[in-house]
Amino acid sequence: MELSLLVHILGASILVGGLITAFTLQVVGWSRETPAGASQLARLGFFALLCLALPGWILMRAGAEWVWTEAGWADVESEPTWLGIGWITGDLGGLFILVSVILAGVGARRLRRNEGTTSTLVRIATVLTAIALIAYVVTV
Repeated sequence: MELSLLVHILGASILVGGLITAFTLQVVGWSRETPAGASQLARLGFFALLCLALPGWILMRAGAEWVWTEAGWADVESEPTWLGIGWITGDLGGLFILVSVILAGVGARRLRRNEGTTSTLVRIATVLTAIALIAYVVTV
């Protein structure tokens, strides 16, 4: 049980760290006046989501499923409320992260090609990242 809980907590830590990193990079990218700076920060935010937040979410969910199985929650008639909140937050947050990864990637690519300083897609990805981050922080 200890190893499964460690996997869950490690995944959650990586997930939140990746979301904080991506959010910070994306928000700082909004204030850049040069196309190169905005494009570079948008790409770094995208890679933080892709290489940190998404694998962290997968690890967190795998650990949660493992803990759920080991603890025998499947055999209980009525699950505790906190368990339901964790499932809903984890699944919806994962959906937000997946959409954020796609939007941030497409937005960063458009910034690089168009030499612009702002991208609506990156801004939407930033908002979705913030919503997922807030949801995970409140859930903990």
